Amino acid sequence: MSAGRKIRKIVTWVLGIFLILFLGFFYGVVPWFLTGIVTTSRFHFPDPNDKNTPKDFGMDFHPVEFPTSDGILLKGWYAPASGPAKGTIIYCHGQNRTRIEMLPYAAYAHTLGYNGLLFDLRHQGASGGNMGSIGYWERLDAEAAVHYALSDEKAARPVILWGVSMGAAAALMAAADSPDVAAVISDSTFPNYPELIRHHYALFLGIIRQHWWWFPALPGFPLADEVLYWSAWRAHFKPADFDLEKAVLKINPRPILFIAVQGDARMPPEYAKTLYADSTSPLKKLVVLGGSRHGEGFKFANKQYEEAVAQFLENITPEAQPKSSSP
Repeated sequence: MSAGRKIRKIVTWVLGIFLILFLGFFYGVVPWFLTGIVTTSRFHFPDPNDKNTPKDFGMDFHPVEFPTSDGILLKGWYAPASGPAKGTIIYCHGQNRTRIEMLPYAAYAHTLGYNGLLFDLRHQGASGGNMGSIGYWERLDAEAAVHYALSDEKAARPVILWGVSMGAAAALMAAADSPDVAAVISDSTFPNYPELIRHHYALFLGIIRQHWWWFPALPGFPLADEVLYWSAWRAHFKPADFDLEKAVLKINPRPILFIAVQGDARMPPEYAKTLYADSTSPLKKLVVLGGSRHGEGFKFANKQYEEAVAQFLENITPEAQPKSSSP
């Protein structure tokens, strides 16, 4: 064999090995890593209120803990209204956040006369659990919070779930299964789990290519599908079961306030508009706020946000409470 043929053979083998490693990395290691971000990672975004409690926001409170139906211990704070309560709001925070995120929301609702229950969802903050699911199993956390508020705190009705991002997904899923929930405030969530994963894959790829122009435009299939099914497999649910449009249909005719941020690339307003269209309640409401940061409408468009919440809550009365299964 000539020297030229030997060199071509070696180059072919090297390129073949490189291609195999490349495909193995991007279609094996990368999707598995991304599923870990969705399910098992435990990261906390710093919050300026991290050292604060409801007391720092002018609310009396006491620490609480309660179990979920699948045996996970959750921890939080119960902040009763200063006078006769107009109702009880249960707050559900976002991914990689804790109950701290919801302190400003609870402080505002406290001025309107509502009890508040803030708690850490599973696998977040001080609560137990070793797996997250972007809202699917967290729905059991929201249901447990509703049950605790009514049975242990004897909290006033109506009960409203107020969630942001993952917390909004959990709130909608919980309300679909719990007749004790009179209404939901859904801030910046998605229509279904497959759409969430595929949309975020496209964003992820776009960010990478902004920094490295030479990076190949890898198609969504099979990488995004691997993340979709592997993350659901690791968290023990079926992707088709995580459908917030179906949840809204089950919640009907109870009212929902849908909130979105106009420039939110992660959860665009079209998502809220889709869910709004599924709601049949005459009291439903859709608000699209100015801004560009995901889940931060309350911070950057505070006045409009608070006005929308106050107007929505005015129509949520004990008389409108659905038939209950709890005392």
